Amino acid sequence: MTTPIDLRPATASDAAAVTDVYLRSYHAALPTVRRAHSDAEVRQFFEYVVVPRGGTWLARSAGEAVGMMVLDGDELSQLYLAPEWRGQGIGDRFVELAKDRSPEGLWLWTFEINAPARRFYARHGFTEEERTDGSGNEEHEPDIRCVWHP
Repeated sequence: MTTPIDLRPATASDAAAVTDVYLRSYHAALPTVRRAHSDAEVRQFFEYVVVPRGGTWLARSAGEAVGMMVLDGDELSQLYLAPEWRGQGIGDRFVELAKDRSPEGLWLWTFEINAPARRFYARHGFTEEERTDGSGNEEHEPDIRCVWHP
């Protein structure tokens, strides 16, 4: 029997767990992408800005944080999974939740180098609408704007 996954809005007390998932996933999935901020700065940003603003969702299994998503209106601005939990349907559930909450459509940015993420979003009906050379993001990494139209 698999452990059930609970998706729920993140609260202030979840900020550290949300940040841990983000940092672990980022390090594992994007090891060659230059990070614009230190771990401490990322932790402060999530604790004082991202989680309090609302729209942050947390996936938990047996009390452990295993995934996080930030939905800002129609922008899916963050979706990260603990590395050992990838491929278990959590990302699919997050995308379905985002589509349910933004039925008119969604958009997101992903780094060009992140081929697994690009395949994941394409599988969920997102199409590439814009590519940049990365000069507009803090990491200076070429990225792609993807859009889902219902």
